[in-house]
Amino acid sequence: MATLVRFLVGCTLALLFSCKSEPSLQKYFVENTENKDFVAIDLTPKMLNIDNTKLSVSQKEALASFEKINLLAFKVNDKNKAQFDVERAKVTSILKDAKYQQLMKFGSGKEGAQISFVGTDDHIEEFVIYGNKKENGFAVVRVLGKDMNPTYIMEMMSVLKNGNINLDQLKPLQELMK
Repeated sequence: MATLVRFLVGCTLALLFSCKSEPSLQKYFVENTENKDFVAIDLTPKMLNIDNTKLSVSQKEALASFEKINLLAFKVNDKNKAQFDVERAKVTSILKDAKYQQLMKFGSGKEGAQISFVGTDDHIEEFVIYGNKKENGFAVVRVLGKDMNPTYIMEMMSVLKNGNINLDQLKPLQELMK
């Protein structure tokens, strides 16, 4: 009986210490999806309504590596300016984690955009596009997939331009950009 109790206590302690409570972008998305100050949009390849027969080989490869896009945007207004600064600091802190490798950066720390990725150069699991502007708010876009590479993000942009996306899904984002 004592051996069983020690075993259960050991398993419980191992489980507690193995769980990381570090902030992550995924946790941040989950925590804020229902928050009224945020707009959350998820897109899958099927929602893009893309005619594969009109795509180039490289566009097809980029699309095949893509699983989904998650977008989380914070729209700033007179009532939530303090919260905007807090939330922007949280995202900036998360993106400073070594697992997010910065690909490009535009603008300054207070306003601008950056593109980061998770994975290795030829086996990227996630692209993160983060942009913020003091007057409008900020948006974080996660492009999730398997074995993506940096050229795929540009190919995906061209595919999205040619897609027949249901724009009703993007109305909250359009409101943010006004």
